[in-house]
Amino acid sequence: MIFIRSGVDGMVVGGTAGEDGLRSLDLRTDEAHSARIYDAVLGGKDNYAVDREAAAAMLREWPALPVHMRANRDFMHRAARYLAEEAGIRQFLDVGTGIPTSPNLHEVAQAVAPESRVVYVDNDPIVLAHSRALMAGTPEGSTAYVEADMRDPRAILDAPGFRDTLDPTEPIALCVIAIVHFMLDEDDAVGLVRQLLDPLPSGSYLAMSIGTADCAPDEIGRVAREYAARGMPMRLRDPEESLAFFEGLDLVAPGLVQVHHWHPDPAEIGTIDDADVGMYGALARKP
Repeated sequence: MIFIRSGVDGMVVGGTAGEDGLRSLDLRTDEAHSARIYDAVLGGKDNYAVDREAAAAMLREWPALPVHMRANRDFMHRAARYLAEEAGIRQFLDVGTGIPTSPNLHEVAQAVAPESRVVYVDNDPIVLAHSRALMAGTPEGSTAYVEADMRDPRAILDAPGFRDTLDPTEPIALCVIAIVHFMLDEDDAVGLVRQLLDPLPSGSYLAMSIGTADCAPDEIGRVAREYAARGMPMRLRDPEESLAFFEGLDLVAPGLVQVHHWHPDPAEIGTIDDADVGMYGALARKP
């Protein structure tokens, strides 16, 4: 059992047994979990036997899965750097944060602009248990963690951690990385993203990566079935469906592309096979 102490201003920091205000969290270590599977595929240590079994099954179906996952993570880094360096953004709202893996978004943004402010959002007790790593920002900037579900945008926007950290009158980058493929049609992922973006001012940005099976339909289809068999059904999208998230926004060149083609590091151009990356990515500005 993991114990967590609730912090001030909507933030949450790790605690230890015996402190006041502790509450226990059930991390469901007997069930595979998407964040821990991701960690296991990439050789991390924040996973359990059930997650490693799931990762092994998925790797048998699609050996390129680690390439795909690293490409997505690298896209997030490049998008955050572009937002801080080229677009001048100093406020970030990262929804569906996942298990912290350095460099995290605030580390990338604050390396460019130390005064950057970042709010991380997740509803997962696993992320909550690791949230201390998300609090270690620069003295000039600030970071906060909000425990909330993307399916309840109002809870995110009304959270003290959001209101006390970000200025809603100044542009904010909304980052939704590798999360909407776990949202089914009945969840209305496009509508939920819009509810988060609509209150943000002109000059804000939307950065997204969106799961697809277009590059390797058979292999990714089998991986999706492995997820579904463990209670994690997926909704993979084609380019037209992915572009729906950016309707009314001004796409930053090169538009919607596989994530490894979005502003790639020159040294990496041509090193990744398109068939190994099942993720579209784009960045767009709100007029």
